Amino acid sequence: MSYRESYEKWLNSPALSVQEKAELQAIAGDEKEIESRFVAQLEFGTAGLRGTMAVGLNRMNVHVIRHTTQAFAEVILAEGPEAAKRGVAVCYDCRNNSETFAREAARVCAANGIFVRLFDDMRPTPELSFAIREYKCIAGINVTASHNPKEYNGYKVYWEDGAQLPPKHADQVAAKMAKLDVFDCVKTMDFDTALQEGKIVLMGHETDEAFLANVMAQQNDPALIASVADSFKMVYTPFHGTGMKLIPEALRRMGLKKVYCEPQQMIKDGDFPTVKSPNPENPEGFYLCVELADKVGADFILGSDPDADRVGIMVRDHDGKFIPFTGNQTGVLLLDYIIGAKRRAGTMPENPAALKSIVSSEMARAVAEKNGLQFYDTFTGFKFLAEKKNALEESGQGKVIFSFEESYGYMFGDYVRDKDAVTASLMICEMAAWYASQGIALVDALDALYEKYGAYLEKTLNLVMPGLDGQKKMKALMDGLRNDPPAEIAGQKIKLYRDYADGSEKDAETGAVAKMELSGSNVLAFVLADGTVLIVRPSGTEPKVKVYVLCRGENMEEARKKTALYADWAMGLGK
Repeated sequence: MSYRESYEKWLNSPALSVQEKAELQAIAGDEKEIESRFVAQLEFGTAGLRGTMAVGLNRMNVHVIRHTTQAFAEVILAEGPEAAKRGVAVCYDCRNNSETFAREAARVCAANGIFVRLFDDMRPTPELSFAIREYKCIAGINVTASHNPKEYNGYKVYWEDGAQLPPKHADQVAAKMAKLDVFDCVKTMDFDTALQEGKIVLMGHETDEAFLANVMAQQNDPALIASVADSFKMVYTPFHGTGMKLIPEALRRMGLKKVYCEPQQMIKDGDFPTVKSPNPENPEGFYLCVELADKVGADFILGSDPDADRVGIMVRDHDGKFIPFTGNQTGVLLLDYIIGAKRRAGTMPENPAALKSIVSSEMARAVAEKNGLQFYDTFTGFKFLAEKKNALEESGQGKVIFSFEESYGYMFGDYVRDKDAVTASLMICEMAAWYASQGIALVDALDALYEKYGAYLEKTLNLVMPGLDGQKKMKALMDGLRNDPPAEIAGQKIKLYRDYADGSEKDAETGAVAKMELSGSNVLAFVLADGTVLIVRPSGTEPKVKVYVLCRGENMEEARKKTALYADWAMGLGK
């Protein structure tokens, strides 16, 4: 079916409301917009769906949500009658239409005979992962677009371990979507009727308390917090999102007395009126927090993204100005702190291990190995970190005490299998309080780690390729680097070529090819003669190619020079 035929089908469908048809009629003379909205189905990948909200096959709306949920329901039902009884947990964030989309997903599951546990209000993403495990659900659905701008929404799907859907099941959902008609094949039922008949039940305070009990159990030294509670001041922001539900409460329960929540950003609002982007990776979004911190005399700022799976921090530098820490810097600080804290508390497990994604700082490996921990890389995405954690622990090979990605995601404990800003906020604050008790600023603590483990520095470049031809440009870039790789980059010879699609590692000098542990992902890596690693991969959720520059220098000045040099090369790839 052509995009024009698809447009006409939607325009004439009785499934559309008067308002929805009016929206489509308004673009009748805009052929490019029609093509953009109807050129294809919104692609379902291992991260589910993500797109801008509007009427159309290639947009986020109730019809796409119903269609996708019908496909997911059929995959669940194929697991057998017990799967339907175990049911699906459904969660949503603060975004415009998130509650509506979540209820539509619940209605479709209920109509297909699948029991639904729906949160009674917005909740952090990690609490969904927890609920799936706690109630032994077969799967989960989360309506969120994480830290994307306000125009976006998304639909993430989870499996029974609480991790995002594995590739096998994601492929099954995508295949079902291709076969099912977007309107005619969807089953649905009245929401209130489903509630009355017990096909949908609401989760609330009881689930919050069970989740928080697990979060609070991660504390290493409650007495430490008591010793600094009267002097330790911090500012927190949820960026209008779900973090406001549990993070301030967790910090209060751990004993912190002076947590100042930024009032304008403690208001639920899917328009995110106080920021251009509700992303803790963007330091400019913290401007209100900086003003508040200066007013109350706080030295530490913490912010979670709208679905509270990512968390970022800002600290004062030697000049008293607030500076952001990267996800890598926070991750390395956390790993070093957790190792020390567990040893001081006598709670370090046998065969401890730590995990990171391949694009995250190699400094974490140095920290782990110098402290006697096993250390492993996985592909980007917490489903892969969760998969590795499960494999290590089920086989008895190791007990994972910490997992992280450079994109501000951290995972602790055994009760979630996804990024968890709630627990991460607790642990980051415990770490900051511990350093404060030692009279050490976090900026100095990080410098001390560089002295101890080496001067590592990283930078991520985003080569944005929007529009209908964006996917073609992304593919052409990856194909070019794979089929005709450079012999050198910025004057440095390439030592090793790594292609994670087939898991091959090629020695540039000898041509010898070895097999790596990881394979099956469209990722390329170039290991240079000076030890720098450059990694290139297309984003799984956004129209861009990401380039990661991982450097180490004799000192931080050299590391900065290297990083700037290779970043220039990376930016040239997008031209």
